[in-house]
Amino acid sequence: MAPNPFLGVLLHSIGGLAAASFYLPYKGVRRWSWESYWLVGGFFSWIIAPWVLALILVPDLMGVLRDMPGKSVMWTYFFGVMWGVGGLTFGLSMRYLGMSLGYAIALGMCAVFGTLVPPIYNGKIVVVVQSLWGWVALLGIAVCVAGIAISGMAGVAKERELSDEQKKSTIKEFSFMKGMLVAVFAGVMSACMSFGFAAGEAIAGVAVKHGTADLWKNLPIWIVVLAGGFTTNFVWCVALNIKNGSGADYVRSRAPVESDEAIAVGSSSEAATATLTYQATQPVPLVLNYVLCAVAGTTWYFQFFFYGMGATKLGEELKFVSWSLHMASIIIFSTLWGISLREWRGVGPGTMRLVWGGIVVLVVSMLIIGVAASKAGLQ
Repeated sequence: MAPNPFLGVLLHSIGGLAAASFYLPYKGVRRWSWESYWLVGGFFSWIIAPWVLALILVPDLMGVLRDMPGKSVMWTYFFGVMWGVGGLTFGLSMRYLGMSLGYAIALGMCAVFGTLVPPIYNGKIVVVVQSLWGWVALLGIAVCVAGIAISGMAGVAKERELSDEQKKSTIKEFSFMKGMLVAVFAGVMSACMSFGFAAGEAIAGVAVKHGTADLWKNLPIWIVVLAGGFTTNFVWCVALNIKNGSGADYVRSRAPVESDEAIAVGSSSEAATATLTYQATQPVPLVLNYVLCAVAGTTWYFQFFFYGMGATKLGEELKFVSWSLHMASIIIFSTLWGISLREWRGVGPGTMRLVWGGIVVLVVSMLIIGVAASKAGLQ
């Protein structure tokens, strides 16, 4: 299949939109703890969606899985487990910093490590630096990092301008220091997804031998690497269910927790008792919660569904830049979501110039990478 870099950029952009949007349905989940809706959504992300799409699009999937090289499976799964650690803390970074700043910091670290470590480790970086367009691609990566840095500067400016009350009006658990620590750690660990994808190249080769089209050859990789991610998340979320007593979230129809509607109109014991009684009688929208989690989880998986297709369209020499394209598109769309959700309400014009400047620079980086991949494919 002939490379088509600009189609590859478009596919990565669609994947980035999915990644930037997946958290939105979770905002509609009611009276469930974070660990409960994260695990239910994750079951769709890491198990159901990868298997369903692979079964539909990969001929003889069982044969592919049977013939996968053991070493490749081991490392792909291992990096999935490590990525799972980053994925857990990634969700926390959005809780503490919001979608705009949380994504910018975490994905900035993720972009650098996830893009450059695989080609340096496998030696392909030597081939890249021997061509003009390889250097142009590296320039595009540098511009991408600059765009992420500008987005981060906008977040820092926002932190300085807004009061705690203003921040918490849109991000209820806002905590800058806690969020920054979590976001940096999450970004480094989340880069393991890129390592897992690189480790799974032999799996994609087996898929092709079994008659899978190039466009879909990466789907079996996601089954393995996301199984690793599921392992980490399952252990952690179940542990939190036990610790927090939230295991009944999945089945109970009533939740004795504080709800938006349960507001005491006084400090008397009668008022407090009435409030607790009201809370305990509020129904948990079980079916709706499961539907929202399914939508969130499936949307999340689509980022890698399109990522795998986009990587096949960039050509062998420069497909390592896929990770930067993925990160750039996620930040662009997550920032736009943050603007639409009014997370930047109340900041000054200088801060908003940084916000839009970061978006523009990231778009330029994607164009530079697309041109480099296109020209490299013609050599």
